[in-house]
Amino acid sequence: MPDRLSPEERSAHMRRIRKVDTKPELVVRRLAHQLGYRFRLHRADLPGTPDLVFPRLRKAILVHGCFWHQHAGCRLARMPRSRLNYWLPKLKRNQWRDTQAMAALTPISHQ
Repeated sequence: MPDRLSPEERSAHMRRIRKVDTKPELVVRRLAHQLGYRFRLHRADLPGTPDLVFPRLRKAILVHGCFWHQHAGCRLARMPRSRLNYWLPKLKRNQWRDTQAMAALTPISHQ
């Protein structure tokens, strides 16, 4: 299935997709702040660059978009209908990177 947008229109569309300060992220930030939690944003020195980091609590929140991270069982995590040879490996890499980041962020219990 060919792309319904011209290359210029597709490029403009993709440029509008934000990496930080997305609507879901802002909702989580407002809620955490209203609950009295204080946090740091987008700590690049941590694996996966968590969206919210609570240093005192040693906790982090990553707000992942359903399409980009293909959450299992999520109705919003739909597969694209065109250019699957491009999108499938890209979305699989995102899932793999998420798994690696979560493993690196999860503390190992010392027994």
